Amino acid sequence: MAIGTALWSFALVVGLLTLTPGLDTALILRTSALGRRKRAWGVVLGIQTGTLLWGALTSLGVTALLTASHVAYTALRWVGAAYLVWMGVRMLWATFKGQPAPVADEVAVLSGMDSMGGGWRQGALTNLLNPKMGAFYVAVLPQFIPPGTDHFSMGLLFTAVHIAVGLVWSTVLIGCARLLHGWLRKSQARRLLDRLTGTVIAAFGIRLAFSN
Repeated sequence: MAIGTALWSFALVVGLLTLTPGLDTALILRTSALGRRKRAWGVVLGIQTGTLLWGALTSLGVTALLTASHVAYTALRWVGAAYLVWMGVRMLWATFKGQPAPVADEVAVLSGMDSMGGGWRQGALTNLLNPKMGAFYVAVLPQFIPPGTDHFSMGLLFTAVHIAVGLVWSTVLIGCARLLHGWLRKSQARRLLDRLTGTVIAAFGIRLAFSN
């Protein structure tokens, strides 16, 4: 497979993965819709930092060792699941208590009003505690690397493609979420958004905990 063909094929695969609604989409949309533009971009950059690390570790073969070790993979899976469930439940609990919805990263311990750094920490932590990212890279990335090329360099190149696709989609999400900002000035609308986001995050954590 030629390098150009491999890159386009990989971009198609990760593009479909990126467009599938999930945890990253929920976090970015909620943070941006609440008017926390800097924090939303921090979340985006944190997620892409996690993607870069997973891609680099896969290229070095480290994540192959992680997925080969059932104990290590299971431990990381349970830690990630517990973090996501805690994040979602905290968000839901605040809405049912009648309190203001937690500011975008309050549920991630390291909060701040509209801090890019706080958003980056939340995005990176959420991504790095998801062992399925590592499993995805171990299973998919080697299939696209052309024979005779340097695995580490090509792995980083494919990871850069994934990050570029993610940044483009995140830009679209943040732009669309800004349209909801006026509607979210109503407390009922904010509670609805937080309940939806909290449910998605908690459900993702539960699914991660009980998946093989």
